[in-house]
Amino acid sequence: MRTMDEARAVCERHLPGLLAKLAAVPLLELEKPGNPALDLFKASGGPGLVIPKAYEGRGVTPMEAIQVTRAIGAAAPSLSVASTMHHFSVATIFSLAESLRSSGVEWALLEGIATQNLLVSSAFAEGNPGQGILSPTVTGVRKEDGVVVNGSKRPCSMSRSMDLLSASIAVPGEDGGSEVMLMLVPKETPGLSVHPFWGSDVLAGAESDEVRLTDVYVDNRLLVPTEVGAQGELDELQTIGFMWFEMLITSCYLGMVSALAERALGSGKLGADLTAELGVRLETATLLLERIAAQLMAREGDNAALAKAMVARYGAQEAILDAEKLAVEALGGMAFISSPEVAYLAAAAHCVTFHPPSRSGTRRHLAAYFQGDVLRVS
Repeated sequence: MRTMDEARAVCERHLPGLLAKLAAVPLLELEKPGNPALDLFKASGGPGLVIPKAYEGRGVTPMEAIQVTRAIGAAAPSLSVASTMHHFSVATIFSLAESLRSSGVEWALLEGIATQNLLVSSAFAEGNPGQGILSPTVTGVRKEDGVVVNGSKRPCSMSRSMDLLSASIAVPGEDGGSEVMLMLVPKETPGLSVHPFWGSDVLAGAESDEVRLTDVYVDNRLLVPTEVGAQGELDELQTIGFMWFEMLITSCYLGMVSALAERALGSGKLGADLTAELGVRLETATLLLERIAAQLMAREGDNAALAKAMVARYGAQEAILDAEKLAVEALGGMAFISSPEVAYLAAAAHCVTFHPPSRSGTRRHLAAYFQGDVLRVS
């Protein structure tokens, strides 16, 4: 498929040899806990992929990041999801490093991540229905020069392979309220432990388990306060992080469905009409994600940019699920029954709806935005 050939070429240019090494391992083996995919990703220099060259990273553009993530998603779905959580975290760090709020330590973190191939997990989402990333269950108590943190994060991708944990915490504010902060914690920090949580075989290779924090001390230098506007809108740092996340996590599922589409096209069962329809749905998703990439490259990080990114994500999500249905129907029942890979990719593709912010939880906020209000994310 032409567009997948292009995506794989971009991936090979920036992470040479990775796709060939992944292809040498059966797909379903790559989706099990303890698989070699994250090690292969590290060995190829993947942790530095989206880190700017100024910080010793590979400096791929958001447009290229979509292509790389799509190619990995087709080859190793769990790896694409896990690596997206890493890229989301480091994108937030380099956005901070380039802002007026920088403490000066961010450049050292980014260089360390890129040169030492460190994996940064992302534990912003909450596993409880209705619990958003801006209402964390983990809490901190201010101490001299830092915060003592208690609570648990679940799910947390790369929980067992991570070198650093990034997460949101709630800290009592001076006004008696609660302040949300972002923290970065080395895995070896006393009080940090990992426990089983993910019970499904689907995307189990992403290591999305529970991370518990018991009296974990976090230095102020590894804490970033977040800000919420008077009308509830996010600040630019959070907005850019959201945009990176929505773009890349959706690209993962675009890759998974592209793998199904290639199988359908290779079956010889598709006529010109169905081939065209399938291609249109896949490229609709791609074009919507590229719109988010264009915003990031233009450094658009205001509330309007976030609203456009959310519209693009939900539109791409619909197109991806439409393409999944078309591809599975074209392959037919016998392929679904006889090929564990077809059934697996179809099941994994539906996880695109689970990532925050949920569409159901965002509807009223989008409705208010379309009528002139700011977009709030919960």
